[in-house]
Amino acid sequence: MKGLLGGGVLLFGLGMAGVVAAQELPPTSLKLIGGISVTTQSRLLERPFWTEQVQKLSGGRVEVDFKPFNEIGLKGPEVLRLVQRGVADGSTAFLGHMAGDVPMNEGVDLAGLSPSYEIFRKVSETFRPVLAKHYEKDLGLKLLGLWSYQAQVLFCREPLNSLNDLKGRKVRTSSATQSDFVAYFGGSGIPMPIGETQQALVTGVIDCGIVGTLGAYQLKWGEGAKAVYSLPVTWGSIAFVMSTKKWESLDPKVQAFFQTHLGKLENDIWELNRTEHQLGIDCNTGKSCSQGAPGTMKLAEPSQRDEELRREALLKAVLPAWAKRCGATCVAEWNGSVGKQLNLTAVAQ
Repeated sequence: MKGLLGGGVLLFGLGMAGVVAAQELPPTSLKLIGGISVTTQSRLLERPFWTEQVQKLSGGRVEVDFKPFNEIGLKGPEVLRLVQRGVADGSTAFLGHMAGDVPMNEGVDLAGLSPSYEIFRKVSETFRPVLAKHYEKDLGLKLLGLWSYQAQVLFCREPLNSLNDLKGRKVRTSSATQSDFVAYFGGSGIPMPIGETQQALVTGVIDCGIVGTLGAYQLKWGEGAKAVYSLPVTWGSIAFVMSTKKWESLDPKVQAFFQTHLGKLENDIWELNRTEHQLGIDCNTGKSCSQGAPGTMKLAEPSQRDEELRREALLKAVLPAWAKRCGATCVAEWNGSVGKQLNLTAVAQ
């Protein structure tokens, strides 16, 4: 009985400590732009975090005006600039969209770099300090979270059984590094907003598109694409940032509050993506699907030869092209972090 009572007192004490801590937070309001709303990541984790959990955890002291970018008429690539201009206090940004402005963004998720979820997560952890330093120094942004979608793979109108089958095909890409990868095999990378891709596949404007495995199902790409090729091209790296000016204006207690709870959100998203890669494949190819009626795509899996071709494209096309875009300082920082971890060396042209 004493042990039970002691445990009860401890739990009560922890609960009271949480209430007291919440009451100590000064009233704070934020305007944030979130990721695309149709994903389970948004529906299950990101939106509830900002619209429900933050208010609850802060005892109502922190209020957030949160809107996914696609629900306010944005296409995605503009969100970081809106934060820099003070239109929003923070945003969830797909890094591939930002590579034109900031080539360093691609360094964490170069096409063909990470053949597995485990490698990609380690690469992300390794490159995070480099990104954070660059964001704060050069962009006026505070990096507070780094996560991803599922593996970004190829969905096509006609079967794709090998990377060499990309020759002559028009492929929707969401980053320069994806386009470099496609071009190595004789395809044409077509930059296209995610909201326009499904119809382009249906009408044959493009032959293939690259997107997350479950994302393709949720966006109804199966109405145009009939085949999925499961080799990860990229992983859809995402950053959550706030303007440094706004961040530094927050009370230190509010900063600590966000850092603690954003860390949990970040880990929850990583764990969700670990399971959703295979779920996306299953949902698109007629297997058990918890998200709705299974699709009818044909699945092709990479051969050992295609794994070799993936690395060949990385070394001969993707890495050199990115190094040229990013410049000597950027490349040196990448070589000292990700390159060192994976035994790779980029050379700035």
